[in-house]
Amino acid sequence: MKSKRIILIFIIILIIIIIAGYFGIKYVQKKSQNEKIEEYTPEQEITEEQYRQTIVTLYYVNKETNELAPEARMVDIKDIMSSPYEKILNLLLEGPKNEKLSSIIPQNTKLLNVSLDLDCLVIDFSQEILNFDKNASNIKENLINSIVNTVTELTEVNSVKFLVNGETNEEFNETYTRT
Repeated sequence: MKSKRIILIFIIILIIIIIAGYFGIKYVQKKSQNEKIEEYTPEQEITEEQYRQTIVTLYYVNKETNELAPEARMVDIKDIMSSPYEKILNLLLEGPKNEKLSSIIPQNTKLLNVSLDLDCLVIDFSQEILNFDKNASNIKENLINSIVNTVTELTEVNSVKFLVNGETNEEFNETYTRT
């Protein structure tokens, strides 16, 4: 008698589970039919100008440590396609945007000419490039490395030679590579 009662309870529970499952499935199907499928639209479209942006790395001196530090800048590829070396060097001459960094290149220094000779970039600066403090430690080294590290970010440039007013100068008479 006890086993008949257990079987009867088991059958009743099984019937309840089947009926609940049937109605549960019907409810979910009905709910999913009523929902509208909407296409995802981004909040802001990417403009053509944003597609043309690239990052260049410029090297300046950290005011606290007096060591070179990179600063990333977004530039329009269209601006640097025709003359990448001039554009990047002019950005470097403009100075940093970050207030913790400072430019090591003397003020009023102008870029006169830039040319690529095989993998060596020849940069011609105005006379003002020589107005750095020659007695201070590692200023000349930071000046050179700031320029060299910036332009050697470009894959085709492996070394740099400096000219002052179109001529070699005893201050910068070597060919410099990235450190």
